[in-house]
Amino acid sequence: MRGFAIFAHVSAPHIWKLAIQQTEFRQMKGLQKLAGIAATFQGLIYIAAFVYFGAFWSYPVDGSPVEKMTYMAENQLLFSMIYFLMYVVFGVFLAILVIGMYERLKHKVNPLITIGSLFGGIWVGLVIASGMISNIGLDHAINLMDANPEKALDMWIIVSVITESIGGGNELVGGLWVLLISVAAIQEGRLPRSLNYLGYFVGIAGIATIYPDKLFTEIFGVSQIVWFIWLGICLLTEENANKSIQQTANASAD
Repeated sequence: MRGFAIFAHVSAPHIWKLAIQQTEFRQMKGLQKLAGIAATFQGLIYIAAFVYFGAFWSYPVDGSPVEKMTYMAENQLLFSMIYFLMYVVFGVFLAILVIGMYERLKHKVNPLITIGSLFGGIWVGLVIASGMISNIGLDHAINLMDANPEKALDMWIIVSVITESIGGGNELVGGLWVLLISVAAIQEGRLPRSLNYLGYFVGIAGIATIYPDKLFTEIFGVSQIVWFIWLGICLLTEENANKSIQQTANASAD
């Protein structure tokens, strides 16, 4: 009986530790799946946006202020839905992915992970803010249309410039996040090396958008579609994912 009591006394902390590890393992595994789903949907959102603006958008660039604002008013509902999807919904998925990647990589002390995740969080805020500003700004511009189409168009141009500046045309923050977590992932041996090299390219393209040229923005958008979907598939199906998560849970428990 005494031996059993000693065994129980010694084993209880170890059993408790194993229980904590298993709980953390299940939680992190679930988070990784959510992050994988989020990344995949982000790529699909990019594709939907490209299809909409490439095949259905016929904005009269050379038209008069009345023609331009009439077109925006006639397409307000669909346009607002697409922008809500592109920015607000995308931002929610991005938040899940940023947290998921941080949890996946944080088991070792690496400042790139912390700094990169900070930029990821900032990007989430900027993206969601862009969508909200655009949709509210368009509604105000359309309401001003009957009184003064020229001022309504001026307001919409200002709203568009703000949207492009903080979340649509300037991808510096997003590029830094992708680049830094790709560097951290390759240092930690997480994710396929080819995926991380693609992340280098995507990140550099995003940083290059500080130069006012649509080409870099388009390169960033197209290459990020591949990166998001590839990353999502890896997080959902990678054979070593469970091993990686278990290592992280063990390190946290230690």
